[in-house]
Amino acid sequence: MTGEQPGPRQTRRGLVGILLDRFGHLIREMGKFATVGGFAFLVDFTLFNYLLSQHDVEQVTAKTISTVIAASVAFVGNRFWTWRHRQRTNAAREYALFFFFNAVGLGITVACLALSHYGLGAIWPAVFQTQLADNLASYIVGTGFATLFRFWSYRRFVFVEAGTPTLPQVDPDRDHGA
Repeated sequence: MTGEQPGPRQTRRGLVGILLDRFGHLIREMGKFATVGGFAFLVDFTLFNYLLSQHDVEQVTAKTISTVIAASVAFVGNRFWTWRHRQRTNAAREYALFFFFNAVGLGITVACLALSHYGLGAIWPAVFQTQLADNLASYIVGTGFATLFRFWSYRRFVFVEAGTPTLPQVDPDRDHGA
């Protein structure tokens, strides 16, 4: 009403304020990703141990089954909560890429479990071929590495930001030296 132009955007002072201004959106995404992942982790952990203790399913098979089910839970949570603000692309594309990157994450987790149970277990079976060792190798080491990979890959390739091209753009009107 007074004819004054709006001033510059207010920013926080100090190092923490500057970091929050710069990376606040990333911190919020990581928090939501961690919440969804925590819930999926509980599904995975419970099902893995249930299959081992109640059905005598082999360790790697049990881990594969539990991870596929937990990944389905995580897809829904990440699509509709963590990255709901991001551009929606073809649902089949998102689903296929999500499960592809989950398969890579599963490979990371299963490799850690197999290395512990079969590799180190061949040397020291009393320690590395126990349910505790299987859980540590799978859920602490394997899930840690796989989570870092998943966050990066989902954010970069699956739930893309608006305006992020998924394929190189070709300008048909561009004069190619003629």
